[in-house]
Amino acid sequence: MPRCAAGCDVTELMVQIGAVWLVAILAGLPLYASMGLAAFAFVHFGGLNDSIVPQKMAQAMNSFPLIAAPLFILMGNILGAAKLTDRIVAFASSLLGWVRGGYAHASILASMIFAGMVGSAVADAAGTGAIEIRAMKRAGYRPETAAAINAAAATIGPIIPPSLPMVIYGITADASIGRLFLAGVIPGVMMGVSLMIMVGIVARAQGFERAPFGGFRNIWVTFRDGFPALMAPVLLLGGMFSGLFTPTEAAAVATLYALFLGFVVYRTLEVKQLPALFVESAETTGLVTVLVMVAAALGWCMSISRLPQTLTPLLVGGGSGIRCCSCWR
Repeated sequence: MPRCAAGCDVTELMVQIGAVWLVAILAGLPLYASMGLAAFAFVHFGGLNDSIVPQKMAQAMNSFPLIAAPLFILMGNILGAAKLTDRIVAFASSLLGWVRGGYAHASILASMIFAGMVGSAVADAAGTGAIEIRAMKRAGYRPETAAAINAAAATIGPIIPPSLPMVIYGITADASIGRLFLAGVIPGVMMGVSLMIMVGIVARAQGFERAPFGGFRNIWVTFRDGFPALMAPVLLLGGMFSGLFTPTEAAAVATLYALFLGFVVYRTLEVKQLPALFVESAETTGLVTVLVMVAAALGWCMSISRLPQTLTPLLVGGGSGIRCCSCWR
């Protein structure tokens, strides 16, 4: 079996790296620390220079699209603090609340709309979850059913653009973030429609009651009240897909628009709330940033060792002739 610079084959190297990662996780270290230790283990056991890891982590920060991440995080926090989600949920409920399982359908629709603003499952669940779950419980839904529907609907958040995980992936894999955003529209809508079909089946099986139809006037009133907030995804996605601005610029525009809605249109946001929003956004951004840095370092290690190419014959051919690191020539 050919050996690498450190005298180990790919199988031995993978066992060593996996052991380091597993020990770090079992020790209770954060995910970014576990990934960073795995990257250090890779270059150390592979006979490479340990200084490569911090170099690659620093290079990952030299990325203009990365600016979009803190801006999208800040925008989501502003939308929540300005209570714009109340108007989105009210419109979705007036539109679909009268069908069987209507509050669950409205929860899914509200999550889809909110996903077009924040791009995060956690922000989606936190932004609309409390309102939706309360409405479903008042309508007679079991608490576990209401929570499950909200949690499932929140998974649409990272799929429909703007998606924070897509920004992170685009930076790490050097892929077009605009194309990633475009690729997420149809799958996100299909996820929402699929969840609505499932809710329809469950609603009929569990005998959910129909809420009275509030009338077209109620739909119009809630739509008019929430129209500026509903235009946020249109402004964001329309500007990107039309080429008016890049995804990074779109994040800045969306943040300014959220501030405009909170301070001028609805007047539900106060200046004294901004410091807390900035601190919360900075904390979340710090976690996202360090994950991007260690992912870039670990991704480079996997790429330079041609690990995907070596694992293929290992899986399909019994592992003969597997080499790694400097043995690949």
